[in-house]
Amino acid sequence: MSKWPIGVFASVDAGLGVNFDVVKELGIPSIQLHAPQKQTRTKEQADAFLAKCSDAGVTITCVFGGFEGESYADIETTARTVGLVPEETRAARMQEMKEIADFAHLLGVDAVGLHIGFVPEDTNSDSYRDLIETTRDLLDHVKANGQNVHLETGQETADHLLHFIADVERDNLYINFDPANMILYGTGEPIEALRKVGKHVRSIHCKDATWAAEDRRGQDWGAEVALGDGDVGMEDYLRTLHELGYDGPLTIEREIPEDPVQQKADIGKAVSLLEELRTNILG
Repeated sequence: MSKWPIGVFASVDAGLGVNFDVVKELGIPSIQLHAPQKQTRTKEQADAFLAKCSDAGVTITCVFGGFEGESYADIETTARTVGLVPEETRAARMQEMKEIADFAHLLGVDAVGLHIGFVPEDTNSDSYRDLIETTRDLLDHVKANGQNVHLETGQETADHLLHFIADVERDNLYINFDPANMILYGTGEPIEALRKVGKHVRSIHCKDATWAAEDRRGQDWGAEVALGDGDVGMEDYLRTLHELGYDGPLTIEREIPEDPVQQKADIGKAVSLLEELRTNILG
């Protein structure tokens, strides 16, 4: 696969990703896959989906976990419900992530991704220490599969995420960098954050957003918008990735599943924008 193949976040039967038919119609060569529902995470389903990908010339680069009960209704609800951080669901979700990793292994995919959730600020708390042990357990499981874990950015500052990765002390924990999430959550200027965490970045999202009002950042959502219409600065983003030596897929994510027609149109425009920027930057 050449440097910076275009990708898109896709789904089989669950999650925020686009339908595979859109992937085929737009001729996109790589996908990150939102893990399917538990009952369809089988060898038979994996083989069938791999056959579809092979026929369409599509490579799966990462399988993302998500969990029942998660809600992104607002920042407070996200903090309470998302990822491995909520203590009442932590053990069950960690077990499910192991199962998702095993399904990814059936697909021949060596990376699994997730939003771990809002990592506790108090690094001396019992919750933080237990989250460290839970994350280590997951990482040891996926390492036996020859896999890495990619944590998606946004819910922590770059510095707090780096602190967490250092505390986990495992060599198969990396970052899926999403610049729009830094804006949506109000956790930091995305290009500055990318430079800080760059050595850990193994996959990325190409997504755009506008900031919430300055005095409400971190309390109110910013707004996700079509690629190129927001505050990320896509050319600056790609040039920074180039400087950092990132050569993996440029995976488009457009989170408006309630409007599939607009979602498809925006993804098509994103493909064109990224192809143009790729040519300008790489020659």
